Amino acid sequence: MKKSTKTPQNTTFQEKQHVVYPLQGVGRIDSVEERDFQGSKLLYYVIYLEVTDMTVMVPVDKAEELGIRAIVPPKEANKALKLISEEYEPVTADWKMRYQMNLDLLKKGSVTDIATVVRTLYHRSKVKELPILERKLFDSALRLLVDEVSFSLDKPKSEVEQIVFGKLETEHPPKPPEPEEAADAGDAGEGEHPVEEDVEDA
Repeated sequence: MKKSTKTPQNTTFQEKQHVVYPLQGVGRIDSVEERDFQGSKLLYYVIYLEVTDMTVMVPVDKAEELGIRAIVPPKEANKALKLISEEYEPVTADWKMRYQMNLDLLKKGSVTDIATVVRTLYHRSKVKELPILERKLFDSALRLLVDEVSFSLDKPKSEVEQIVFGKLETEHPPKPPEPEEAADAGDAGEGEHPVEEDVEDA
């Protein structure tokens, strides 16, 4: 694939802009390049992902379809922080179903969806220890939320993480009803030996 010296500017995202890459976090567009590929000229975003120290190339015409979007404005970031301290409906006791529901939210990729996953799994962990896959999912969701909010509000990640846990720990949404716990009896065993092939690791 041959690199062109031309750098087009009529694209949704521009060079040096920070964007959100679903399931990966915040990335920086290092360049917008036109390259020859199998006899055709295609535009690519060259995106550096700091959290994994990787550079990826994404076709411009597929970027939004893949869920790549701009960093939310401060108003939306603050809305997400407020959401994690609000009351919520009890979630299913079936951890595999719960895992898939939360994974789907992360794939959708909005900052409020990510905050919802953080809130749900944090409070669920206070009721019963999370299975291994859900613990990983919580860690991923927390990183995604902290990354984007820190860029949006121009605050250090460490400060944003303190804000997130401060809201989670000082506010107390109602726990799931006690009868639900009976259906969760096999959860601990599954947590020790999760069936990883059922769903992909986030």
